[in-house]
Amino acid sequence: MSRTTNTIRQIYKWRLKHINDRSYVMILSSLVGIIAGFAAVIIKNSVHLIHRLLHSIVSSEIFHYVYFITPVVGIFIAVLIVKYLIKAPVRHGIPNVLHSISKRNGQLSRHNMFSSIVTSAFTVGFGGSVGLEGPTVATGASYGSFIGRFFRLDYKQVTLMLACACAGAMAAIFKAPIAAIVFAIEVIMIDLTTFSLVPLLLSSASAVVTSYLFLGRDVLYPFKVVSSFEMGELPYFILLGILAGLVSAYFAKTYNFFHEWFDKIGCAWKRLLIGGLSLGALVFMFPALYGEGYESINACLSGDFDYLFNDTVFSQFKSEIWIMAGVMAVVILLKVVAASLTFGAGGVGGIFAPTLFMGVNTGAFFALIMNNLGVKTLNQNNFALIGMAGLIAGVLHAPLTGIFLIADISGGYKLFVPLMITATFAYMTVRYFVPQSVYHYQLVKRKELFTHHKDQSTLRMMQVQKLIETDFVSLQPDATLRDLVKAISEAHRNLFPIVDSEGILHGMVKMDDVRHLIFKPELYDSVKIEDLMYMPEYSISPTDSMEEVAEKFEKCGRYNLAVLDNGKYMGFISRAKVFTSYRKIVQRFSHD
Repeated sequence: MSRTTNTIRQIYKWRLKHINDRSYVMILSSLVGIIAGFAAVIIKNSVHLIHRLLHSIVSSEIFHYVYFITPVVGIFIAVLIVKYLIKAPVRHGIPNVLHSISKRNGQLSRHNMFSSIVTSAFTVGFGGSVGLEGPTVATGASYGSFIGRFFRLDYKQVTLMLACACAGAMAAIFKAPIAAIVFAIEVIMIDLTTFSLVPLLLSSASAVVTSYLFLGRDVLYPFKVVSSFEMGELPYFILLGILAGLVSAYFAKTYNFFHEWFDKIGCAWKRLLIGGLSLGALVFMFPALYGEGYESINACLSGDFDYLFNDTVFSQFKSEIWIMAGVMAVVILLKVVAASLTFGAGGVGGIFAPTLFMGVNTGAFFALIMNNLGVKTLNQNNFALIGMAGLIAGVLHAPLTGIFLIADISGGYKLFVPLMITATFAYMTVRYFVPQSVYHYQLVKRKELFTHHKDQSTLRMMQVQKLIETDFVSLQPDATLRDLVKAISEAHRNLFPIVDSEGILHGMVKMDDVRHLIFKPELYDSVKIEDLMYMPEYSISPTDSMEEVAEKFEKCGRYNLAVLDNGKYMGFISRAKVFTSYRKIVQRFSHD
């Protein structure tokens, strides 16, 4: 161990002597991008391998009948791995990264370097109705966190490594380097500065090149723009945006409902049984919900809707337009239920793929209805593509990511204007119903989200427990003025808490309030502390957020506030200490 430590120190000293910080960060960002690229390659190939093994074991004639059980088997294996091998929760990828930035100084658990890949491969490979983007991001970010700690980077550099890893993971899995950088800025909330721009570019480029080498250069969703949009179609792109926003609000509310409902079920095996069997039933009835839905999305983009009817009881009605529209609407509504059941049962995955699946079907559904009502003849394929941007903008609250991702992965830049219009209206609509994205909901609820709002984010990174000052001289409730004078002579504070033997705060005495009595010895034994003390209107609980602390300071106008835990005195927090801590955190975030 000591030899390894000495080697690391020698490397670190050599680096300080020969490589400046900016070049060092650029080198590491490229390394992080390559690792994120490999993570995407491994996770994709693992899922494809499991798919091939399943199809080789089960004949195609009866494969439909095992839809009911295969998702349960995959999630069961994932739960076993988490419970008995990893022995730690494998949290959702992107919320976990955001939490690590705001509350853990950019540190992620070491097991995330492999746990998300393994568990998500079994979950999705066996038919869990989720995607692979979140686990890929979590894996890349955990390596970024490890590299940051290993090479002794400071907080802002570690945060940048996490953002680079996330951008690299998205670039590799979608082969969309521009959208990946936008994602890091908009969702991971890294500031786009001269300090961060070049590392993000390098990590994104190195990741996508790695993906090209092992997965080929074909785009994920090949799409040929046959006809560009017409000005007369603009109102329909606005309507599609509003519909996408409503569907996004339904997605968020349904997802959050199931998340909270499954949290109330304490037993992991009970969650697996309820969630897994319910998911199996849904997939059996609607096989389009099986897995991440990659093939279904491509089929929808090409105008082939057979995926809605294959191996279902509705297959004989696939030529009926209104039945097709009805089945499509049901599949849209059930996809988020299937994804939520997958997560609730213990599966590991991401919500990007379900979002894209719902988006492509929402766009196709909208065009199908308009065309068959005779309102307007719309290009169904274009609307299917643009629907994906609308759902990403709505579900993730990331309109720019939706625009650039769909343009990047489909080569559909000729439709950039309708992409912008639909994404914008989807975002505006969903914000009315759901203020936070699916990624942010739980973090905002716990006040743990780091955002582009720097004052708010800085306060959220501060903790009450770390600001408590305990060097105040306390007195007993039965003390006299003589005891107070003695305490004043020994103290360097002008505030004295009155605390009983059980630690309960009875009040406090301020130096300015008793100054006129200090030089009257004849009163030392006759004046009691209980006659001099006062109980402040405001106090702080150790569970208060720093936003609440700042609000209390503003309301009361005092320089010190007592910290009480169920009435028990813990110490004081001062304005000066809060301001000093605030300034230090701001400096840690300030980029050159």
